[in-house]
Amino acid sequence: MSKDQFNMADLGANLPGAAAALSAEDRAGLVNALKNKLQTLAGQHSDVLESLTPNVRKRVEALREIQTKHDEIEAKFFEERAILEAKYQKMYEPLYSQRFDIVNGVVEVDGVTKEVEADKEADKDAEVEKGVPNFWLNAMKTNEVLMEEITERDEGALKYLKDIKWCRIEEPKGFKLEFFFDTNPYFKNAVLTKTYHMIDDDEPILEKAIGTEIDWYPGKSLTQKVLKKKPKKGSKNTKPITKTEDCESFFNFFNPPQVPEDDDELDEETAEDLQNQMEQDYDVGKVEFQLLKDSKGRDHQSASSSKVWFSSSQVKLGL
Repeated sequence: MSKDQFNMADLGANLPGAAAALSAEDRAGLVNALKNKLQTLAGQHSDVLESLTPNVRKRVEALREIQTKHDEIEAKFFEERAILEAKYQKMYEPLYSQRFDIVNGVVEVDGVTKEVEADKEADKDAEVEKGVPNFWLNAMKTNEVLMEEITERDEGALKYLKDIKWCRIEEPKGFKLEFFFDTNPYFKNAVLTKTYHMIDDDEPILEKAIGTEIDWYPGKSLTQKVLKKKPKKGSKNTKPITKTEDCESFFNFFNPPQVPEDDDELDEETAEDLQNQMEQDYDVGKVEFQLLKDSKGRDHQSASSSKVWFSSSQVKLGL
């Protein structure tokens, strides 16, 4: 029995009561994990069908036909869902534009203009505060997942972040995150992007992630640190020895881990480490997407529930 034929679409409806307390997304992740395990078992026991009696085999064939009809309906669901998402994405766009204008001081909100003018009159030398300073930095720091990624050194650069945008891409399938920055003393890029190429939108299988190469100003890289060591006693070289090392930084997000073309060559420990890296990378990307939809900075706990599996040099994400 092949994996395609062994489909446990109704698992979610039959989960035990303990799973009912989980969120919808966590239940979906549990269902997917169970489906994958059962499908693996099905592949290992492909000779079971041959051992069935003729009558039982006919009943199994009937069940396959029912599953095929279910899959056809599900395909229509995914198709209509994509259309619905595109429709509402267009409705969101004007709101995102309004948010950008307010955050960056392009426009003023009702009731503030007169107060600003009064402040100018009271103190002509005072600098007028525009928009909402550090809006995106503060939103990111109040999120449980992103807070762990941001170092104290990163905060200086993230204060220049003025907008985050998300868009779906069709060729190849996937989505892209764009981070727009004001001119800053850290790097030359005006926009940093992170693109996720997906094999399947409906049951997400990540092929690869691509990030912008950051063009750092000399000595300003936040993803590396320079260590200085004193020369050994008696050494002819009296100058300090400098060494550059990679370090933790939110901006490592734009240099994602890559799955090797032949994952069979990976040992178990290396594969597990890479799996964790890919999972964390996708979690951060997913939270960024949620953050721009809900910029009040609320925690999105469900984002950390995604799981990653290696599959023919790809990564499967149970969302």
